Amino acid sequence: MTTARVLGPHDGDFSALGGVRDRFMIDGKETGGRFALVQHLFEPRALAAPMHRHRDEDEYTYVLTGRIGAVLGDEELVAGPGDLLFKPRDQWHTFWNAGDEPASCLELISPSGLEDLFRSFADLTAGPTPEELAAMAARYGCDLDFEATGPVMARHGVTF
Repeated sequence: MTTARVLGPHDGDFSALGGVRDRFMIDGKETGGRFALVQHLFEPRALAAPMHRHRDEDEYTYVLTGRIGAVLGDEELVAGPGDLLFKPRDQWHTFWNAGDEPASCLELISPSGLEDLFRSFADLTAGPTPEELAAMAARYGCDLDFEATGPVMARHGVTF
């Protein structure tokens, strides 16, 4: 059982993939699997992930700083500080830092589980191949679509 605590601004475990660092704030093990909370810290013009969908979790992204671009199903938009993006399970999506300055957001995952995929990125020793990323994602019920990702990256000048 988790006890009450304060998580300081630099506390938590971290992992990174490309231009995004993830700070693990509340883990599913602490909430009985109900949810997890991860902070994404974006470098300028960094893509968080290839176009993807997950079968088990809904994600809620609350923008803290900067501008976050997103493809949510057939819709493309940009969210700013105070905006909340909803990414339901089974919907194709991706998101990125749409600005030339660092950006950050809080990612609420419900139920928990997908944060373990983010955490597994810490085990990577070199830039993974698309096949390696797809295999990692599949273990967490997540599909990746690299073919759909390229045009998004080109349209918005982002890197992964």
